[in-house]
Amino acid sequence: MQSLKQQWFGNVRGDILSGIVVALALIPEAIAFSIIAGVDPMVGLYASFIIAVIIAFAGGRPGMISAATGAMALVMVPLVRDYGLQYLFTATILTGFIQILFGVLKIAKLMKFIPNAVMIGFVNSLAILIFMAQVPHFIGISTMTYVFVAITLILVYTLPRFIKVVPAPLIAIVLLTVIAIYGGVELRTIGDLGAITQTLPTFFIPNVPFNLETLQIILPFSISLAIVGLVESLLTSQIVDDMTGTDSNKNREARGQGIANVINGFFGGMAGCAMIGQSVINVKSGGRGRLSTLIAGLFLIFLIMVLGDLVIKIPMPVLVGIMIMVSVGTFDWSSFKYLVKAPRTDAIVMLTTVVIVVWTHDLSKGVIAGVILSAVFFVVKISSVKIQQDGDRYCVSGQLFFASTDSFIDYFKYNEINSAKILLDFSNCRIWDESGVGAFVKVEELLREKGIHVEVVELDAPSKELVSKLHNI
Repeated sequence: MQSLKQQWFGNVRGDILSGIVVALALIPEAIAFSIIAGVDPMVGLYASFIIAVIIAFAGGRPGMISAATGAMALVMVPLVRDYGLQYLFTATILTGFIQILFGVLKIAKLMKFIPNAVMIGFVNSLAILIFMAQVPHFIGISTMTYVFVAITLILVYTLPRFIKVVPAPLIAIVLLTVIAIYGGVELRTIGDLGAITQTLPTFFIPNVPFNLETLQIILPFSISLAIVGLVESLLTSQIVDDMTGTDSNKNREARGQGIANVINGFFGGMAGCAMIGQSVINVKSGGRGRLSTLIAGLFLIFLIMVLGDLVIKIPMPVLVGIMIMVSVGTFDWSSFKYLVKAPRTDAIVMLTTVVIVVWTHDLSKGVIAGVILSAVFFVVKISSVKIQQDGDRYCVSGQLFFASTDSFIDYFKYNEINSAKILLDFSNCRIWDESGVGAFVKVEELLREKGIHVEVVELDAPSKELVSKLHNI
């Protein structure tokens, strides 16, 4: 009970103010992601409202923001283009059920297989993507656009030194919007991205045939959306954990994302997940609890319903400046030193993750590629079995598995052994798989054919059990 109270009411003022900042920053993002997916801007806005509100209660990471995201929008493009909006809503619902299943199966335990080099690459690539997403909104627009971006950056970096009660991004948005409106400054605004309809989302069942053909259409997209969403959510959760020095329940987060997407699909929203940019804004603005996420969702719908006519006048350069601050704060600047001092393989993994994510705009592809590359490097690193001769004793050191069997067999195949009897010492070696067992047996047979008696010593219990199980020895 005490923990629940702390999560909701341990930081009321900070959570409310940070939630307001996040809501203002969510609007252009949600509209932009809707455009990417090829749907009406309200689909992204409704999704951001619904997901944020539900994840505030159901999520496993207090203070983390979930809404419509660019990574998910990219996956949706072919589905919307080929089959239409109703199939997107159906796929969103199925995505939610798959994510709930992943949560029940405790999918978060796979997080331990993501190396630190991949995490650094993930963070840096997100920072780069956040910055790249702002470029079209301020490069080559007008001189005043540059001026307002610059003033915004000055405000968000200098105001916290003097004013700590109200988040600097909120002050910048309000102050510069008033100056732009009453000063008659010509700037692009949120309204230029798309129209905002001042209506609440309504419940409905997607208008698609409920048959096997529909399932065959949406299932591949739903699986992709579920994986992309969980990868981004769980990694973002870990990043917020590190920023705040607190822990989160990642299996609950997976279930929460699923619940949010199921409900979201029935209210006309596109599938969403955690957003690192908005989560960083929330934390840097003082948000720590679930209340900040709830306020972000509720204030977003308040802005749409009540202040829609005013919201569309917010200058884009101001929001661009805030997002640039987020990208600068998100980037791990110590990674340049990491590239020099870390093992070469780790540096390659980090750079590969960054390049693939930035090239494809798909976080899951970069992370998966980084994990696979790390695994390959690890296998190469431990695939060398060393054999040292001490009289008639041959000491085997290393891990005997599919990647190291050749070097193990070749030693006894090509090196001359003059003894009639030898000892194979496995005290520093473990046999891991069927290939290792096969190599072990093959060496015994090879030596026996040469008239050499082999006595195996110091074979540990797991290796002995594996050999006995697979070859009945």
